[in-house]
Amino acid sequence: MKRDSGPLRLTAEDASDLELFSAALQDAVAQLGDFEFSARHRQFTLALNRFRWERSGRNERVRCGVQFARVIRARSQNIRQGAGDAVVNLLAIRFEPGEAPSGEVVLTFSGGGELRLEVECVDSVLADISAPWPASSRPAHETVQNGEDAQ
Repeated sequence: MKRDSGPLRLTAEDASDLELFSAALQDAVAQLGDFEFSARHRQFTLALNRFRWERSGRNERVRCGVQFARVIRARSQNIRQGAGDAVVNLLAIRFEPGEAPSGEVVLTFSGGGELRLEVECVDSVLADISAPWPASSRPAHETVQNGEDAQ
């Protein structure tokens, strides 16, 4: 993903679009209080501080808003309900298809947390909503080989 220094703005209408969301949001951090499901409006909104992977050579984060529309139900596993100040680290987003075009958008967090959004179809937007700021470090992951952590 190569971009200028302007704010990132993406839309997702299918599973491959969500792969771009996942790449842009890998290692984003958020407080659970910044997650909101509106059953009335059938949308799930969250705000995160994402690492700007598209800015190679720079360690920067930016505040980012993401909204998933046409959400029928939201469920979580291993995420502390009611702990608005708890911090989570987003690892990946994927789509598990159901009866087309419906399915589940699955957000996976470090520590085994998972958020599942049952959707009529993929209909999402992502937008940077602040100026970037210097990040103290670049997120790093252990290399995995043959299903085991590399030593």
